[in-house]
Amino acid sequence: MSTVAPVPDRPALTGNDALESLRRAGWVELARASFERFRRADGFSHSRALGFQITLTAIPAVIASIGLATVLDQPALRRVIQQTLLGLAPGPTDTLLRRAFEQGAGKGGASALWLGLAAAAVSGTVAMALVERGANRIYGEDEDRSSVRRYLIAFTLAGTAGVLLLGGFVAFIMGRAIGEAGRGAGWDESLVTAWRIARWPVGLVFVIVAFALLFKRAPRRRQPDASWLVFGSGLAVALWTLFTSALALYLTLSSSFGETYGPLSGLIGVLLWAYSSSLALFLGIAFSAQLETVARGVGPAR
Repeated sequence: MSTVAPVPDRPALTGNDALESLRRAGWVELARASFERFRRADGFSHSRALGFQITLTAIPAVIASIGLATVLDQPALRRVIQQTLLGLAPGPTDTLLRRAFEQGAGKGGASALWLGLAAAAVSGTVAMALVERGANRIYGEDEDRSSVRRYLIAFTLAGTAGVLLLGGFVAFIMGRAIGEAGRGAGWDESLVTAWRIARWPVGLVFVIVAFALLFKRAPRRRQPDASWLVFGSGLAVALWTLFTSALALYLTLSSSFGETYGPLSGLIGVLLWAYSSSLALFLGIAFSAQLETVARGVGPAR
């Protein structure tokens, strides 16, 4: 059960209303109240649960990508995927991943593709259902949608926002490793340079669209106009970019990450990214919810 004040529906709110509410509340006070709403709605627990579920989605997605490269008989693509993952998970993980690639490159390629896709679809749907639950609690909603409707919407969001977020992860976290792997696989140097430049704006666009969809469709309520939601989703994107860039820099500069976590280094890296992404999303939702309480004159988050 949520312990924050419910936010009454007011779908007619626009960006101009948001600017007026921001001026009335002040950025500092609104940020403080938003964090209090996030904390009282148990946002950290929702973020941990969502982060774990995102990880369970990413792993079968990787397996499916290996199977796809095998089924399409594209050794160059398979080498890029292999070298990228090996670059992200150094140390003892190297042996485990090489063995997995050898098995995936055999007769089990089709099985890896379809089983990986099925597992990713199921896990991604559950992840989006967790987004709804966390968003509902932050908005003060104690009930979720009915099970059928909830998971139908979650499945749709998994195939749209979830895929876009995965694309953002690939561009930001795996982008540099993909470029190096592509060079090793025979990519033209101009293509490698183009990828290194384009991955930043492309990844950012993916994340912006994904968060916009989640802010509009995930909560069990009538949401305001997109021009209103852009303030909360913009904050979420900014936090996501900060967290993701910091993690990417750490993984790039750290020489002991693989030695510290051993065979779990790749999994730990994905978990860190998934948890930080979940924090960014729910903090942005809390900001949007608190901004709406200011517009309604409801008062503090308690």
